[in-house]
Amino acid sequence: MSKFAVIMIGAIAVLHSYIAWFEIFAWTTVGPKVFANFAPDLFEPTKAIAANQGIYNAFLAAGLLWSLFIRDIKWQKRIATCFLLFVAIAGIFGAMTVSPRIALVQTVPAVVAMALLLLKRKETI
Repeated sequence: MSKFAVIMIGAIAVLHSYIAWFEIFAWTTVGPKVFANFAPDLFEPTKAIAANQGIYNAFLAAGLLWSLFIRDIKWQKRIATCFLLFVAIAGIFGAMTVSPRIALVQTVPAVVAMALLLLKRKETI
């Protein structure tokens, strides 16, 4: 796997770790500042929903980090591609249902990382 692919995968994992932390632990404290256009009384009743969503983001981050520690190059690429596809699809769904900006934050980096994985053709998938 190229160094650029590793950096992109690591960055995406860090991003999803932050999102997981935010949704699981900071939804009621930081959430109202981040989502200023939402009614402030919305955050406490949706705390469990946000935490559930945060768990999914934690799984995405864990899978991406796991892929960086797999020694077999073929399986490393396969697992990384799988979790990057999950991120890209979640970004597309978020862009369609919440905000187009989500595609820029999630889908574009995941697609770039997958392209970097495919550029290194010597180590075939």
